[in-house]
Amino acid sequence: MTRIEQSPRAVWEAHARDGRLAYQWSPDAGRAVWQPRVVCPFGGAAPLEWRVSAGRGVIHAITLTHPAKGEPYTVALIDIDEGYRMMSKVEGASGDASEIGRRVQVRFVDGDAEEAPVPVFDLEPLR
Repeated sequence: MTRIEQSPRAVWEAHARDGRLAYQWSPDAGRAVWQPRVVCPFGGAAPLEWRVSAGRGVIHAITLTHPAKGEPYTVALIDIDEGYRMMSKVEGASGDASEIGRRVQVRFVDGDAEEAPVPVFDLEPLR
């Protein structure tokens, strides 16, 4: 295995600080990889390539979460256009099943001083 210079999380966080939604690509499997990792989960090959997503996708599933403290918020599984699925908040959404299939666009919300920005998604306008 090739020695890595930086952890996959550190690479992802560096992209996030620049407002880019990065993901990995497995040349051996010919598909996107999410969450960032050292080896391909589809066959164990390394190294994986880094790519930058356009940050657009479709809501696969969505729900409204009611935490013990704080305001309710939506959480969704989002099928990213580049071929992977991730979980994130969708701001401006109600959590209703009618939002499944809606297009979304990523933006980053600043974390605290020690954490990378967090990707959240906004609903795209209906056409």
